[in-house]
Amino acid sequence: MADANQSDELAPDEFSPDERRQFDRSRLIVDVHFDGADSTGVASTKDISLGGIYLSTRLEIPRGATLTLRIPMGREHLVVRGDVVYSLPGHGVGVRFHRLSNDKRALMERELTAP
Repeated sequence: MADANQSDELAPDEFSPDERRQFDRSRLIVDVHFDGADSTGVASTKDISLGGIYLSTRLEIPRGATLTLRIPMGREHLVVRGDVVYSLPGHGVGVRFHRLSNDKRALMERELTAP
């Protein structure tokens, strides 16, 4: 039986550019801890979907970098990996999640649709 966390490491190209907007975005303003690409820090969010997240940060994180993110979701923290697909130095980055495990997807769906 495969480790549930292992599925986060699979299929970083799960979503083609044409599919990027297939997920509804939710407004989520929280602090996200990130690590990767020779950068470690905390960034605030603007929005999130099941496909990815936008992080506001002044750090320059290059397109193509892989980050590990720790995102507060309700009373839990979601730890996911993703690739930077958009970078606007001095402003922020768009991160596309690697494939989410069923548990992580369910947590996001539950928290993002909560009133």
